[in-house]
Amino acid sequence: MRPIEAELLSGSELYREVVLEKLLHARESVWMATANVKAMYVEQKGRFVPLVEVLDGLAARGVALRLLHAELPSRPFRAAFDARARLVAGGLGLKVCPRVHFKAVVVDGAWAYLGSANLTGAGLGAKGDTARNFELGFVTEDFDVIDRVTALYEAVWSGAECRTCRLRAVCPDPILPPSAKVSQKRGTRGAERLGKARRLRRHTSETR
Repeated sequence: MRPIEAELLSGSELYREVVLEKLLHARESVWMATANVKAMYVEQKGRFVPLVEVLDGLAARGVALRLLHAELPSRPFRAAFDARARLVAGGLGLKVCPRVHFKAVVVDGAWAYLGSANLTGAGLGAKGDTARNFELGFVTEDFDVIDRVTALYEAVWSGAECRTCRLRAVCPDPILPPSAKVSQKRGTRGAERLGKARRLRRHTSETR
């Protein structure tokens, strides 16, 4: 047990901080984990645009994007994704794992959101306060928290968890083929190459 500095957010605060303040301004990488994926909308340059448009813009700037999800994305999300050649060609890496239930957004390897909100309009999207879900989450720059989140993420993303998974028989698309060996090198087997994360200065004050 040790103290960390974090900020607890709820409702539209999550949308403003996670999406508008951090995700939209990513410089190197964005790793997203969610149970559900829907065609949520985001405010950008005075208008509301689909999340995939924002992600396409980030990919155009060279930001490495990963999306780990548990269920098939909604039909509108899939249609919007299919219309973006850059994302389809690998600008947005997608992998499905039915056991993923944690919700996280890690930006540039130096800032993280953890909480209840999915990548949906009622979760992290631009819905009004009376139409969105009741959500809670915290954001932090704590190194150890980020390292633990990224370690779990990478274990699932790389397929390291597939071999012993008891849901493999019903998995729609196992990440690791039955005959494949798990690479010990971080970030291999189809994962995007990430730039060097810009770590932020460690804070020493206690959790807020």
